Amino acid sequence: MLKYIYLFMVGGLLTVLFPARGVAQSRLDSLQHLKEVVVTARKHREVIPVQSLSGMELKKLSAHSVGDAIRYFSGLQVKDYGGVGGLKTANIRSLGTNHVGVFYDGIELGNAQNGIVDLGRFSLDNMEMVSVYNGQKSDIFQSAKDFGSAGTIYLQSRTPLFTGSKRYNLKATLRTGSFDVINPSFLFEKKLSAQVSASGSAELLSTSGRYKFRYKVRDAYDTTAVRHNGDVLALRAETGVYGQMDRGYWRAKVYFYQSKRGYPGCMVKNKFTHEDRQWDTSLFGQAAFKKDFGTRYSLLINGKIAYDYLRYLADPHKDESLMYVDNSYYQTEAYLSVVNRYKLTSFWEVNLSADYQRNSLDANLVDFPYPRRQTILAAAATAFHFDRFKLQASVLGTLAYDAVKADTLAAKRQCQLTPAVVASLQPFKTPALNLRAFYKRIFRMPTLNDLYYTFVGNIALKPEYTNQYNLGATYDKEWRHAWLQALHLQVDAYYNEVENKIVAVPTSNFFRWTMKNLNRVEVRGLDLSAETRWLFGSAYQLSGRLSYTYQKAQDFSDPADEFYGGQIDYIPWHSGSVILNGSYKEWELNYSFIYAGERYSASANTPVNYRLPWYTSDLSAARSFQWRKRDLKLTLEVNNLLDQHYEVVLNYPMPGRNYKLTLSLNI
Repeated sequence: MLKYIYLFMVGGLLTVLFPARGVAQSRLDSLQHLKEVVVTARKHREVIPVQSLSGMELKKLSAHSVGDAIRYFSGLQVKDYGGVGGLKTANIRSLGTNHVGVFYDGIELGNAQNGIVDLGRFSLDNMEMVSVYNGQKSDIFQSAKDFGSAGTIYLQSRTPLFTGSKRYNLKATLRTGSFDVINPSFLFEKKLSAQVSASGSAELLSTSGRYKFRYKVRDAYDTTAVRHNGDVLALRAETGVYGQMDRGYWRAKVYFYQSKRGYPGCMVKNKFTHEDRQWDTSLFGQAAFKKDFGTRYSLLINGKIAYDYLRYLADPHKDESLMYVDNSYYQTEAYLSVVNRYKLTSFWEVNLSADYQRNSLDANLVDFPYPRRQTILAAAATAFHFDRFKLQASVLGTLAYDAVKADTLAAKRQCQLTPAVVASLQPFKTPALNLRAFYKRIFRMPTLNDLYYTFVGNIALKPEYTNQYNLGATYDKEWRHAWLQALHLQVDAYYNEVENKIVAVPTSNFFRWTMKNLNRVEVRGLDLSAETRWLFGSAYQLSGRLSYTYQKAQDFSDPADEFYGGQIDYIPWHSGSVILNGSYKEWELNYSFIYAGERYSASANTPVNYRLPWYTSDLSAARSFQWRKRDLKLTLEVNNLLDQHYEVVLNYPMPGRNYKLTLSLNI
């Protein structure tokens, strides 16, 4: 089925690029063509530390997925298991992947089974903005779910926008490059009426995932091999309807994702090939309604229904080292949220949110417990907005109840209250400098795998708790009639605690593990970021973005442990990134650099687990031009420019130097 959709998409792109003679090119041929104008604005007084990439910034990155883009944010680590289709997960300030909430158009993406959202699945083609918040958003007008994570990633897809009398937009893109990548995509937007618009997008990704790597033994490279079983064939399709009304809006979206892929696996004991396979299907529909009733009361309603299917196959007929496994998992989710905000005075507002969520997990396994989880969340928040001072406070109540089949024990019901306090101060009359601080306590329920996975789950697990303390400052300045147009500086120092951390540990049988709680993890860190924009004459533009993170993340779980107080695995002490963008008329040149310092691959900080720093450089050049009164853009990317051989995760080698060619068309 996927190959036929692929042929249809490529054929459609060729039709748009090479229309039949005699067909009218446009009803607007007589009009003067105007180049795209991008207007951006920055919030000068964000109460919570936030980092964002939006609009043209996202387009200029040598990144295909959200997982690639967020690597440029400070305080955030991405675990990448290699290749175009490799799993990509995020860890904000060393609190753990399961403490990161990922929201797509305002509604959280869930995975009750293992709590992990693969950010490699979400393309940047239809993405308008990617933002990362530490703690929670600055606006208290949000669902209870938004208060429920230690860190959040917000993905905002493109909302249709039409200029002048235009009633539709069409964007077609075709990418190709190393690893046999073929990646066509479409985006179509239609203005149905003055208040209603619709959009539809589709994308296909096909790759063999084959790339050369160097296999390292005893601190010396001795073998060059080819990565196998990394092929991916994935289809993403989504459609949405957007409506505007007096003092409000409504929107609805359907999202579909399907893929089949190989697991290239880890490189251990001179084993270079693996035969594991996985099939995924994800389908969800979500809707939102927001309206202001007068000047004081506002209402927001969010709803979602989701279905996820995963099949994992390990076949010993293809690989003798495998034990036969053919497991299928089926997840369903139903979610409803109601948010109420009331402005008591011009400077004081309150918010009350209530969410309900039901998750189920089925599988084709013998003696599977078939867990069902119901979660009720209620959040009360208040905010004071004075001329130079802002204060927010909230408390989140969570009630979680699990049910399993009759002959299985369920985990204990959880009922928890967790608070947060946020403050921001402008010390001087000029708004350039702002100081901020926040404290937040949150907890996470063990996932269904943590509790019920066969031979591994532990229903006696306690929930994890985090305490977050943050003190920071921002400086924003803009100049007119000067080479230096804008400067934005941001610094945050923080201290985090994780209590009852959930980990997997081996039992007396090495092939049988179990889940248990560890006592304490402490994280001390510093995040720095700087952004600048330069203008030389009217033709040359230059912008830059710099981020740096220092983290000391220590495991204080067991005082009797030989490695008590050691750096936790895969957290570098120093990391950072640089992005430089230059443009001259229709030309663009973009450079990006990522650095991850020395770290350990295990909690035992021994020489055998020590990992050297790694870094990569990406370079791209683009040319925009007019062709048959259409906007066309050609981009050439060289990724890992210096051909560095490195591993983000031990024994999962990353690609060396590779290339990508992109042709995009806007109508």
